[in-house]
Amino acid sequence: MKTIDELLKEVKNIHFIGIGGAGMCPLAEILLSLGYNVSGSDNNDTETFRKIESEGAKVYLGQVKENITDDIELVVYTNAILKGNEELEYAKANFPTFERAELLGAISRVFTNCIGISGTHGKTTTSSMTTQALLKAGLDPSAVIGGKLPVIDAYGRYGKSQNFVCESCEFNNTFLHMNADMAVILNIDEDHLDFFGNLNNIKKSFREFCDKTTRTIIYNGDDENTVDMLKGIEGKTLVSFGTKDGNEWIAKNIYVPGGFHIEYDIYHFDEFVAHIYLTVPGEHNVLNSLAAFVACYLSGAEVDKICEGLKEFGGAGRRFERKGEFKGITIVDDYAHHPKEIEVTLNAAMKMGYKRVWAVHQPFTYSRTAALLDDFARVLQIADKCIVSEIMGSREVNTIGIKATDLSSKIPGCIQIDSLSDIADYLVEHCKEGDMVITLGCGDVYKVSRMLVEKLSD
Repeated sequence: MKTIDELLKEVKNIHFIGIGGAGMCPLAEILLSLGYNVSGSDNNDTETFRKIESEGAKVYLGQVKENITDDIELVVYTNAILKGNEELEYAKANFPTFERAELLGAISRVFTNCIGISGTHGKTTTSSMTTQALLKAGLDPSAVIGGKLPVIDAYGRYGKSQNFVCESCEFNNTFLHMNADMAVILNIDEDHLDFFGNLNNIKKSFREFCDKTTRTIIYNGDDENTVDMLKGIEGKTLVSFGTKDGNEWIAKNIYVPGGFHIEYDIYHFDEFVAHIYLTVPGEHNVLNSLAAFVACYLSGAEVDKICEGLKEFGGAGRRFERKGEFKGITIVDDYAHHPKEIEVTLNAAMKMGYKRVWAVHQPFTYSRTAALLDDFARVLQIADKCIVSEIMGSREVNTIGIKATDLSSKIPGCIQIDSLSDIADYLVEHCKEGDMVITLGCGDVYKVSRMLVEKLSD
């Protein structure tokens, strides 16, 4: 059987099962830009589904085997597709069929400067920052990002240079299909334990990702797990970044006044390089932007252009995304779904001067909620008010028997409301001028922010 790398050199007609997904849509967009004929299906009529249709893909709402026409030469599917899916089963029986990660890996090998941005937290923001800075520098990158980047109004793009910014996710060892030329390691933490089992296995996967990297590893020298993972690695150029002395690239004189604003200075060892002004909140974005700066600098971008690109970066979709202010109530949506992500997000929100911060959290997967229950309860208490929805099981069956009330009962004063629409109604009745509402989770909790905007606008 031919590899996907070989097939991409031969075929013209490619079909995507789950084409509207955030990880699938940018790959389809890149293939369209490269001249392939693209079709695809999805069970959800989303914005990305219609966007890829407007760009020239033939799309089908619903997943049945008839969607795959006889002229299709290659099928790509997302691992979010459940076993027994009629369209996928038909594809596997009759066509060369590959998972999305395998296509992403093949595309990564097309470029000579594939920047693979990995880490348990911060991948989407850092990938977005890197893409925007490279665009500002005129280096015309291609990109695959896990969130929408407003400057391109997409989850990815095709550029005409050899620079390719690729968000490289560890879940299911997706990033092990890649061969990055320049790897960025933001941090390593316990997550996706339903797949990895323990932290040691996570480190092993990151080490294999680094071993597969062809040239340079840019890593967070402040992160103990990352430093430990890299011990003994050979044949790569290692470049450290962080806030502590001893790193090659250091963020100093950090100024976080509150609001959507951060400033700091970049030093290369003891030499001042640049002053950075960010218009996104949260001290965690110091390290995200520093990693992006180093990746862009090593890709040949001019320092002043990188600084301009970072200053103009206003955030990625669902990463502390400000939806607006209505009736004096500020509404923000964030993808945070791990305790550490929630912690840094809520700490940033609490420093911004609002009267009250409301955290609306949708627990995602039964296994993660059970494994990290106490940590979730601890960090959600940072907010002044907390609402917890029912658990979104996603790909799992609740064999554990865990309930949303198991979490909410551990948070003093927390309100547990199953329905997202009921949560929006509750917020309309109880929020006051000067409050911030921030929706937190990687499922569909963002719908609360949308409903809240509509209700308050009315």
